[in-house]
Amino acid sequence: MQTKFSLKLSLMIAAALMALTAYSYGQAGTDVKKAADDTGKATDTAAKKTGHATKTAAKDTGKATETAAKDTGKATETAAKDTGKATKTAAKDTGKATETAAKDTGKGVAKGTKAVGKGVKKGAEKTEDVAK
Repeated sequence: MQTKFSLKLSLMIAAALMALTAYSYGQAGTDVKKAADDTGKATDTAAKKTGHATKTAAKDTGKATETAAKDTGKATETAAKDTGKATKTAAKDTGKATETAAKDTGKGVAKGTKAVGKGVKKGAEKTEDVAK
């Protein structure tokens, strides 16, 4: 009878150990699933935060680009105005210089013509004297 009792006890202990092992494996599976779910939620949250940060950075970059473009346009416009003023001043100065040069040239031509005229007159007088 003792043998039957020992065998039954051994079988019961073995069955209990098997049940405990199965439960442990089942619990491990539950823990792995919970960890996977937690990881999935954390990944989703991180992706949303990254997307939001990227969107914000894109907006800020767009605003900075727009501001830079406006500033560049203003600087270009100012430079164009300054260049126009300088060109106008240079043109006036060139006109005055050209006018002065033309007057001086005219005076020189008049003097040269007068000198040539005197030379022609003298030459004519000499020719007249020779002819007499």
